[in-house]
Amino acid sequence: MFDNILDSVLSPWLQHTTSDSDHIVISSRIRLARNFRDILFTNKNDEAALSHVDSIVRGLVSTLKDSDNQDYYCISLDKLSDIERSILVEKHLISPVMAEKMPFRSLLVSDDASVAIMVNEEDHLRIQTMEAGLNLMKAFHHAECIDNAIDEKQPFAFNESFGYLTACPTNVGTGLRASVMLHLPALAMTGRINRLVRSIVQLGYSVRGLYGEGSEALGHVYQVSNQRTMGISEVDTIEQLTKIIEGIIAEERKCRQSLVHNDKEGFEDHLWRSYGILRYARSISGQESLEKLSDVQLGVDLDILPAWPIDSFNKLVAITRPNFLLKYMGKEELTPQGRDNYRATIIRETFSQK
Repeated sequence: MFDNILDSVLSPWLQHTTSDSDHIVISSRIRLARNFRDILFTNKNDEAALSHVDSIVRGLVSTLKDSDNQDYYCISLDKLSDIERSILVEKHLISPVMAEKMPFRSLLVSDDASVAIMVNEEDHLRIQTMEAGLNLMKAFHHAECIDNAIDEKQPFAFNESFGYLTACPTNVGTGLRASVMLHLPALAMTGRINRLVRSIVQLGYSVRGLYGEGSEALGHVYQVSNQRTMGISEVDTIEQLTKIIEGIIAEERKCRQSLVHNDKEGFEDHLWRSYGILRYARSISGQESLEKLSDVQLGVDLDILPAWPIDSFNKLVAITRPNFLLKYMGKEELTPQGRDNYRATIIRETFSQK
């Protein structure tokens, strides 16, 4: 089962179509930071405590299965290759920090990869649930179900005054991080994205790139999440973030129409040039491919470019990432030029199948 997760271009949960005709919202994620009661936090680097946590988690597989009727697999991350751990980062199943080879770090993942529990990252557990589209509440209810099932077996560190206790003070309280991944090409093209980001940050939310904290917004993909975890309930956090996201979606749609009406010929020429590069290029870098794929998805959404299968953007973003590309080829090493050549081949083949 775990090999299927590594080998699949898209995780099964992301293959579900969304209700958005313009595909602005890619996915929703809920993350709960949790620590077991009376066990040293992970950042103490106490080997006995790390081993104890890892042992507890391995005994939770049947508990998790009973909670949501999914099969779960537990893998020790230090048994994976560097490329395999990097692929898990590219699939958003573990954080970049988690990809560092360290003992007693493991991953509990469901058969459809909609649940990924990082063990011994910054906290004992980082419970993550994912859903396609704007479905934060659905993802939260799933996370809550898993959270309760684990807490019944092994109680979490909790204080009546402060809430859930975490290694980083910014997570104390609910321990909840709700985030939505968005494709915002028009806001970026019109130069309005920076002002919007500043406004969102001033409201107490964070805006990050494709791979979370410290990453770039490659392919005009952004992650928006809450920062406040104390003095507010989980439901209120999700409802407020949902309103923020709905406002961003409205702004992106306005910008798309503005691009069409203000310089229709120039805008269409830009999109068709991107289409042509992807359709015929013999070599293309990862960054350029994401930029051009973003343009093409925008053109498809606006009925300017030929339609393609609904999950084409997500699939090509996934398959052209450097580490997954190597695994897809069945190679462990490749020159940068060879990788760029093969990336272009994969994209050309996808376009020829349309």
